[in-house]
Amino acid sequence: MTADPARPLARFAGARPPAPAWYDAALADLPETGRVTVDGAGIEWRAWGPRGAPGLLLVHGGWAHAGWWAHVAPLLARDRRVAALSLSGMGGSDWRAAYAIDGFAGELRAVVCAAGLDLAGPPMLVGHSFGCAPVVAALADPAGWAGGGILIDGSITMKPGDRPPVLRRSRPFGDIAAALARFRLMPDQPCENLFIVDGIARGSLTRRDDGLAWSFDPLLYERCRLIDSRATALAVRTPLAFVRAEHSTIVSREAFESLKADLPAMRTVTIPQSGHHVMIDQPLALVAAIDALLA
Repeated sequence: MTADPARPLARFAGARPPAPAWYDAALADLPETGRVTVDGAGIEWRAWGPRGAPGLLLVHGGWAHAGWWAHVAPLLARDRRVAALSLSGMGGSDWRAAYAIDGFAGELRAVVCAAGLDLAGPPMLVGHSFGCAPVVAALADPAGWAGGGILIDGSITMKPGDRPPVLRRSRPFGDIAAALARFRLMPDQPCENLFIVDGIARGSLTRRDDGLAWSFDPLLYERCRLIDSRATALAVRTPLAFVRAEHSTIVSREAFESLKADLPAMRTVTIPQSGHHVMIDQPLALVAAIDALLA
């Protein structure tokens, strides 16, 4: 069978790709788990590190979930309390009839409190891709409950009324092999670390009476009220940093330079040899970059 680069796990027929020791050790560091209700929806979270240490919240991208950070968070939690959540409509969190970026920001704040990320002072927030928008909205909150943020390869060009991506509904899968064979990254990109893709894909499924299904609301983008993310970023008064993937298909070099011109105080880092999904392509370099920016 010819490998399809858009569906890189098909060749393994449900088996797990071989993984290095550091990855297995990170996943063996099991998190504390919890759930908090925000405006009627249950929001799942995971946390590593002791309560009372400086707090760090990790926010995933669109159609993703908290498990995208499962191999990264333990490495960031050596001297921090680190948590990752699944935004409503994604992962194991409840779906809503309607979504909003500022509503997602409220979910971030609720998880910060529930997971004890604020016990040592205002926590730092890290967002990837679509997750950059709720991070920016949270940082612009005049209540000042967050201490600063790092944006990872998010376009920061969102505007109200933008046309949402169209996502085709898929039928339930009969078994894990069939589901993994259909998993794809959005946007597509070449990927060498298939052991990370496999872990993320397995965490993207939920079991229903009729089989396995992707654990996100396919209508989320269509039902989501957006913000002007660039204008919101300009209103942020806390420290802000930006991490760009060298081979990003989301943030062009021109867009990156424009963002730096608009936000001259923002610290920036480029991760070499990485596509948009930085925590898959260069997870250890990403950890080093976050550590450096937080230092």
